[in-house]
Amino acid sequence: MMVKAMAATVRKTHYTEILNKYGMLLILVLLFAALSIKIEGFASLRNVFSILEQVSMFGIIAIGVTFAIVTGGIDLSSGAVVALASVVGATIVTGSEGYGMAIFAFGAAMFVGSICGLINGSITAFGRIPPFIATLGMMTMARGVAQLVSNGRPIDASSDAFTSIGDGSVFGVPGLVVIYVIVAVVCHIMMSRMTFGRHVFAIGGNVNTARICGVNVELTLLKVYVLAGALAGLAGAMLTSRAYAGNPTFGNMWELDAIAAAVIGGTSLAGGVGSVPMCIVGALIIGVMNKGLNMLGVDPYWQQIIKGMIIIGAVLLDAQKRKKA
Repeated sequence: MMVKAMAATVRKTHYTEILNKYGMLLILVLLFAALSIKIEGFASLRNVFSILEQVSMFGIIAIGVTFAIVTGGIDLSSGAVVALASVVGATIVTGSEGYGMAIFAFGAAMFVGSICGLINGSITAFGRIPPFIATLGMMTMARGVAQLVSNGRPIDASSDAFTSIGDGSVFGVPGLVVIYVIVAVVCHIMMSRMTFGRHVFAIGGNVNTARICGVNVELTLLKVYVLAGALAGLAGAMLTSRAYAGNPTFGNMWELDAIAAAVIGGTSLAGGVGSVPMCIVGALIIGVMNKGLNMLGVDPYWQQIIKGMIIIGAVLLDAQKRKKA
């Protein structure tokens, strides 16, 4: 009898672990299936690629935000950095049709994002300012600089070479999705296979222990926020390429979607827990939900309310898991 009880307990623990690890993936599958039944054409290849294109841009930001959250920090500036990188990229590419200038515009957008990340990281790591405050300040500054650079107006970026990156495809897969996959694979390797990733988890787990173990906390934090800024800059260039214009209003509230994707994907706001693959699952849940609610004609205000409720639910779930751990 006792052996049977122990076996049942082991099975229950095993199922709980599986549910904790892959529960969000199951929710994604069920959500997609339910919307496919409810909405005609939702499961079509065209609609799936449309969802992936939308997800690719804020999904790249979410990967950078995941790194920041795993260290126990946050990045609230990513949406504003998208806007700044967007107008900078559009300014460079205006009047040019060459691929060289298009690539330079992408590089410049990422560089601008990196500088914003460097400032965030420096204030956080060396100034001992909470990342919430540091990135909140950067959010305001970056949005203001974007307005100054563009005079508050959209900037034309209809260069054929530049827009072909956003409009093009590789073997039928949209170019933006290809970029997202490449970034995700590289960042997953960085987080799970490299010393840098181990240091990121160590800082999020216990910063004092990490310091005692020889981790250069300040340098690692600096790298994390530079990476997050560069990815936000890349997302800004991608959005500009897709929209044929740079705009200081781009990326509004994208930081919310990025944080939501990370948290829904299981990244703990307490730090020390998170992964790139599950962040992608979180981004896909938001993307599928956004598309489904739009096609169902749900009021955008209700969409924001639903998204907020999902974030709160994910945070409560994370808190419960940490209590049981």
